[in-house]
Amino acid sequence: MPGTEIPQVLFVCVHNAGRSQMAAAFLQHLGAGRVRVRSAGSVPAEAVNPAVVEAMAEVGIDIAANVPEVLTADAVRASDVVVTMGCGDACPFYPGKRYLDWVLPDPAGQGVEAVRPIRDRIRTHVEGLLQELAPAPGGA
Repeated sequence: MPGTEIPQVLFVCVHNAGRSQMAAAFLQHLGAGRVRVRSAGSVPAEAVNPAVVEAMAEVGIDIAANVPEVLTADAVRASDVVVTMGCGDACPFYPGKRYLDWVLPDPAGQGVEAVRPIRDRIRTHVEGLLQELAPAPGGA
């Protein structure tokens, strides 16, 4: 629809190596262009958690080439919704932005068996957020 803004969502966790990477990948995949997605970390890791990469590959989403990004004030300002996942006080707050805090276990140091239930909870959260922000055409 002309003049309709595409919602922008920022997922934030401390290392941007697990939860925020999974959430961003699910929203990108399921949103199919209906939402702009980014993720970042307050203290980004060197690489995405290999168990997270494996768990996402199991559901057909390849994040092996993703690189953790540093959280910037500009990324927060550009977003309509900021979803935090354990970054605490390191997440900048801007009036007028919508903030959600998803309380999820940290997959750091966990094997793929421990990451799977976290991945599945994140998918459920993302599906709800997507339905709210940008429902699929035809209500599907």
